Order: sequence, then structure tokens, then C-alpha cells
Amino acid sequence: MKLATLNDGSRDGQLLVVSRDLSRAVKAQGVNTMQQLLENWSDFEPGLQQQYAQLNNGELSETLFFDPAQVMAPLPRTHQFVDGSAFLNHGNIMEQAFNLTIKNEDNRPIMIQRQGDDFRGPCEDYPFPSEADNGDFEGEVAVILDDTPMGVTPAEAESKVRLLVLMNDVSMRAHLFKEIQLGFGFLLAKPATVFGPVAVTPDELGEDWKEGRVHLDMNVSRNGEWFGNPNGGEMDFSFGELIAHLCYNRNLRAGMVLGSGTFSNEKYNKVGSACLAERRAIDVIECGEPKTDFLHFGERLRFEMFGRDGQSIFGAIDHRFVQADSKR
Repeated sequence: MKLATLNDGSRDGQLLVVSRDLSRAVKAQGVNTMQQLLENWSDFEPGLQQQYAQLNNGELSETLFFDPAQVMAPLPRTHQFVDGSAFLNHGNIMEQAFNLTIKNEDNRPIMIQRQGDDFRGPCEDYPFPSEADNGDFEGEVAVILDDTPMGVTPAEAESKVRLLVLMNDVSMRAHLFKEIQLGFGFLLAKPATVFGPVAVTPDELGEDWKEGRVHLDMNVSRNGEWFGNPNGGEMDFSFGELIAHLCYNRNLRAGMVLGSGTFSNEKYNKVGSACLAERRAIDVIECGEPKTDFLHFGERLRFEMFGRDGQSIFGAIDHRFVQADSKR
């Protein structure tokens, strides 16, 4: 099942059921918002699955043309968003390039709590205060959970995944190391996150959702030019393992969003990267200094993942970086 949130002017929008080919949509029956659905999944999911089947079979008369420019993030806001760094290759590249030493003797997953009250839609212009903030992007996937109790095993945790989403984890690299040195986590370095047009249930990925990982390429382009297509199968910690680690001492509630961290593969010379920081680190390794610029105003980014049948899974994040209005 594929779901989206129409921007109707309200904070949480109107929940839509979207056809598998992303061409048509219909207002969800019996439930208005994504958060309402997630908090009452067992009540509403069967009816929405039936509506989804009818939509795909052409059995519904009153449908809408699905326009990604008219939707918000599938879940426009939530009470908790945690982002991981589950592709250890990314960290290995950064350590090699900049002679960093990361102490993680017990090999625990790297995660950080993030802003969850202002998710951005897939086609919105993204305002930056200044190019000096060193704008960056990170192509990721995230899971959205049902209620998940403290102490779950990885297998139990994976069963709580209700939806998957595509995301661009926007960064302001000029602030990152300054904030790390303060010893209290990121703030200005990680502004609002951008999400793809639709959220999908795990079955939509078929055999490419296995072992708690998305075994598909993250296709990234910058100004229409290929930037990378790393695969999610090299994720070192599965989503089940990340969730179980987080649930060691807490419950997680329906609507919790957990990101994978930027996709990163060992054969980066073949598949490229999904973020600028990694590409710049590779420049340092290969050339002795960064050659790749951070983002400039007016640049356009696109992120998309395709199934084995060539069909776009989540639709595309396709947006520009622009000068922020100083009055905002």
C-alpha cells in the first residue's frame, strides 16, 4: 500500500491512498491523517488495503491525479525522530580522510535525536540562510513504527515497522564539528528533513525488503547529473537492530520515525555517494584536498528508488536550495 498526505492548508493535511504506479490517488476512507492511522493501524489498515486494491484495479470513479508538488511529507510532523548512521563505510571514509578516531569499542549503533515538528515535502524549495553554512544532503530511507515496547528483540522490532519512506537528511556542515566539540550533539548542523511523496508498506518492496534492510539503489542526481546510486543492502545494522537498541530502556510510540543514515557502499568508485561530505572526503583521499563544492543557491537535487520492475517505489524528492527570506 502507498500513502501520501495532501497539503490542504492544515498542519497535518489529508491522508491519501496512492496507486502503485503513482498516477492516481483517492482520499482515505474513515481516517483523515497519517498520525491517526498509525495510532489505530489495526482498525483502519484492512479497509485502506481494500481501497488500494480497488484503486489499482480501476474500480473507483472519483480519483485524483497524483501530483507530488501538492503533497506534504507523508507524516508531516511527529513526536520523535531519531536518525542513525548504520552504514559504517561512511564513517570509515571520513575517518581515513580526516584522521579521525571514533571510540566505539562495543560496536553500538550510532543514533541521534532530531527535529520532528517540521518535516518538509518532496518538491518544496529548501531555504538556507547562507551558502557559508556549507549545505549538504544525505540520501536515506526511514521506517515509521507502530507502538513498540521496551525490551523487544530485533525480530520483534522489525515486525513493528508499518511504513518506509525516502528522505534527504539536509545538513549544514559549517556547524557540525563546532557542535560536536561542545559534547552535546547536533542542532544547527541538522535542520529540517525532506521526505519523499509517499510512504509504503514493507510488502511493496517484495524481496528487496529483507533482513531489515532495503536492498535497492538510492539514485541521487545534482543539477540533473548523476551523483551516486549506492545500495541499501550494505547497511551494517538492520532496522530491527537499531530499534531494539533504542528500546533497551524505553517504549516507542506509534509515529516514531527512524532513519538509516546516508547510504554508503565500499565500491564508491563505482557507485558514487549519497552525500557531499563523503564525496569531499573521497576527494581528500584521492587528491589530497576537497574538489567538490558544497551546495549553492539554485541547485536542484533528486533522490529516487526503483523496484525490479522499474517502477518508482516512493516517487522522487526533487527540490531546490534557495536563499532564505530574512523575514521568516
